[in-house]
Amino acid sequence: MLVESRAPADPVVLFRRWYREAERKGALQPDAIALATADARGGPSVRMVLFKGIEGGRFLFYSNYESRKGRDLAANKRAALVFYLSLTRHQVRVSGRVSRLSRAASTAYFHSRPRGAQISALASRQSRVVRSRAVLEKAVAELDRRYPETVPLPADWGGYGIRPDWIEFWENRADRLHDRLRYVRQRQGGWRLERLAP
Repeated sequence: MLVESRAPADPVVLFRRWYREAERKGALQPDAIALATADARGGPSVRMVLFKGIEGGRFLFYSNYESRKGRDLAANKRAALVFYLSLTRHQVRVSGRVSRLSRAASTAYFHSRPRGAQISALASRQSRVVRSRAVLEKAVAELDRRYPETVPLPADWGGYGIRPDWIEFWENRADRLHDRLRYVRQRQGGWRLERLAP
């Protein structure tokens, strides 16, 4: 049960606790998160991406800068994400401002990925219309031959970090009388803790 008096002062502490619990219980891909963005005119879009950790208080993910999400984030720096940890009956929502990670951080992560994923990122103009799957497979084969050792980081690919304005923790309870606690970032530093009606 979520109880304000026992909640940590830093929401990242609670998030890490819930995330580790889901991993321990064998959750299928707890790193799969829903990322919501909006374009310059406010048109919404949501898709699943992979969560890649927290650094400096920012929730990290990686993508193609020219993808739909990349174009949205270039026009509107605000985004939200949701973790749904079904095995532990938890949900975590994060909303805030997004910024790109450094080129060095993006390069380090890119080269930690399997070679096939590196080649695919280089071959794909994400979110663009392609004539057929065969076109993609041909591009992958050509790039695989061209770069037999190190695959270069694509110029249009890299990391993002969401610095939360607020983080909400939701825990399933009987009769839909769920627990919801929200941490709101304060201008002077620290967080304000609020209970929300379910």
